[in-house]
Amino acid sequence: MKKIIPSLLLSILGLFTVQGQELKNSLLWEISGNGLTQSSYLYGTIHMTCDATLSEKVKQALDDTTLLVLELDMDDPSMQMGMMKGLYMKDGKTINDLVSEEDYKILEKFTLENIGMPLKMMKTFKPFFITAMLYPKLLGCPVQSYEAELMKVAHEQEEEVLGLETIEEQMSVFDDIPYEDQAIDLLRSAKDSLEYDKATFEKMLTLYENQDIEGMGKMMEEDKNLSTTKHKDKMLDNRNINWISKIEAFSKSQPTFFGVGAGHLSGENGVINLLRKAGYSIKPVK
Repeated sequence: MKKIIPSLLLSILGLFTVQGQELKNSLLWEISGNGLTQSSYLYGTIHMTCDATLSEKVKQALDDTTLLVLELDMDDPSMQMGMMKGLYMKDGKTINDLVSEEDYKILEKFTLENIGMPLKMMKTFKPFFITAMLYPKLLGCPVQSYEAELMKVAHEQEEEVLGLETIEEQMSVFDDIPYEDQAIDLLRSAKDSLEYDKATFEKMLTLYENQDIEGMGKMMEEDKNLSTTKHKDKMLDNRNINWISKIEAFSKSQPTFFGVGAGHLSGENGVINLLRKAGYSIKPVK
């Protein structure tokens, strides 16, 4: 359990995005101007994939920078403990409080078959985390992570790895979104045995492979089956806004490679648009 939670948390936060102004198909963007003496780079990742091989242009951008900044400082030894503390619902809530007795039985059978754990052992978990434990089922292959590959390069280059937010800040998102809404998504997955989730994730992977960040935005905005769509301000917008001053500070200090979920790039409150509003030149790397 402890080993899989970090990548699952990023997966939850990385699967939701919004539509904004039109952007070219690219996952790697150069940050320059506004007083910067050297360029930094912004890279959109997907937190769970079958092949996380880094392209040559990404490797070059890593060579041209001296610091790696992810959503979280995944080198922080205290991160695991912070995640474990944030795993549970507040105020003594349990899954039993969120669903009917009939639906509880559906979830009980579903989680045992797909996660291999009795629901009673997870009944105090925030529903999003139970959903996230099912994500590897969507791939049908051993899970790879772009964050892990980026960190591997940073370690080889003896560069520091830092984060745009703390584990406490990230975990608080799942307290701000009503547990009842989280349970809706979990129950939907159980009732159709992940069929909808698998189809949705396959489509998203195709868009990602095509570097179509706008397409990902449209897809998620139109997906009314995800209750979290109505909470995009908490999932993305507020976090993006909070990141901008940190991105500026890191970039002014030294050339930095930023790796964040691709869902954070596009949209009116996407990182690209917010950095442009702050006066920076943001160009796709071809």
